[in-house]
Amino acid sequence: MPEHETPVGAMDDVDAVTRAVLTASRVLVAVSARSLAQVEERVTLPQVRMLVVLSTRGATKLVTLAELLQVAPSTAMRMVDRLIAAGLADRRTNPDNRRETLLQLTREGRRTVEDVTARRRTEIAAIVERLTPAQRTAIVEALTAFNEAGGEPPVPDDTEPHPLGWVDATPGHDA
Repeated sequence: MPEHETPVGAMDDVDAVTRAVLTASRVLVAVSARSLAQVEERVTLPQVRMLVVLSTRGATKLVTLAELLQVAPSTAMRMVDRLIAAGLADRRTNPDNRRETLLQLTREGRRTVEDVTARRRTEIAAIVERLTPAQRTAIVEALTAFNEAGGEPPVPDDTEPHPLGWVDATPGHDA
């Protein structure tokens, strides 16, 4: 039987799964919001996304950054200007093409990403610890299938932590 067909007698309630995923996404958004508590005076969630992309990709052109974040270049420029003013990012001339400017994190920007990531990981781990081993296994299997269906590559294991669990801002793109 093809993988996408439901076995006879099995429940296949797309609406129930969709509701469960939406509820889980609210939990994750709340965790993300709380992980920003100490930096929210300086940066917004979209700006943190930009910091994460710069963290994973290194020095990046504005146009590329805008494409990865799926925003207009003018929006990306305003975000960059705010991050530069906050001391979290800076500009430099591309050594390979002096007509281009590259954007990159400062030491403080990298520290901000690491701090937010650590808080987020700690809170998610605390939630996961409340589950039974069988529930954890079921969640890993279900979320792995969900992520694959959505085209999202897995987050590296703890030996190589990744900022905020995002590999890249574009689905299916390896950093």
